[in-house]
Amino acid sequence: METIIVLLVALLGFRALGAFGVGRFASWPVSAAHALAVMLFMTASAHFVPDGVTVMPNHGDLVRMVPPFVPFADAMVYLTGVLELMGAVGLIITGTRRPAGIGLAALFVLLLPANIYAAVADVPFNGGEASPLWLRVPEQVVYIAVALWAIRSAPLPVFAGVTARRR
Repeated sequence: METIIVLLVALLGFRALGAFGVGRFASWPVSAAHALAVMLFMTASAHFVPDGVTVMPNHGDLVRMVPPFVPFADAMVYLTGVLELMGAVGLIITGTRRPAGIGLAALFVLLLPANIYAAVADVPFNGGEASPLWLRVPEQVVYIAVALWAIRSAPLPVFAGVTARRR
């Protein structure tokens, strides 16, 4: 739930900056791209936090979320952390926003089984209780939707020197 709060606060903060004249945040999709990047920097950091840290989710928490059928759980947690960081940077850069948003939407879909497993297997997170399934799945859907919404602010691809036009 904290991640949704971070996403919403960042979105409203960036959009407020746009309302006060910061041209970069003049639209909701651009603000959404940056807000999702903020959230991803926060969530990705947990992938690299040592197990002994208890003030936030840590690497061990995330390894326990990985379903048993996924090989090399430890390495997968590091890999998804790197992918989240790359996606966050990609969202901030206008020219890479479209592939980053599409890649992140795909990553969020691929991470859904881990969230379902953690909820169904009652895997505790950050020293607390497991998040219920009814919360985890809608959160993932929100992240997918925001990633796809953010790419509306990206330039359309150019093919053979001809720029595509938005309708």
